[in-house]
Amino acid sequence: MTLPGNGSQRSIAAVAASTAVAGERVLEFKLITKPIDLKVIEAANVEGQTVVSGKFFGVAVFTDGRIGVKEFVNTSDLLKGSGPFFGYSTYTFEEGSITARYTGSAKDGKSTGEYTILSGTGAYANATGTGTIESAPNPFKGVNLLNIKLVVKTSGS
Repeated sequence: MTLPGNGSQRSIAAVAASTAVAGERVLEFKLITKPIDLKVIEAANVEGQTVVSGKFFGVAVFTDGRIGVKEFVNTSDLLKGSGPFFGYSTYTFEEGSITARYTGSAKDGKSTGEYTILSGTGAYANATGTGTIESAPNPFKGVNLLNIKLVVKTSGS
């Protein structure tokens, strides 16, 4: 199929079609995560104190059926299951990826936290923004179930 116009016009159209659109998008989804390489170190002479670090994998599920995946590293400093955590995540969706740093805390079996978006690709190129993490009621053993909200700002390019 031949496109009308000369070669430079076709090139400009192709560049325009691939450029991220400036604006703000709110992504809300459930996230199921599971550790894939975990190291737990117990502190000497402090009962119940552990430092946990590892790689995790997750699946994001939107209410409309779209899905994404998350690969991340996490470190926690927990006393009897409660304490701060932080990590770095990369979410991959059909339209692009988002990389973010997060911090939070766990207490009484519940987790809350905040994201700072560092970068993105595809539709999320040059992304910045914030987000929230909140644990959700979880009927499953060996996995975490979380509610995630990302407010993604893109400037376009």
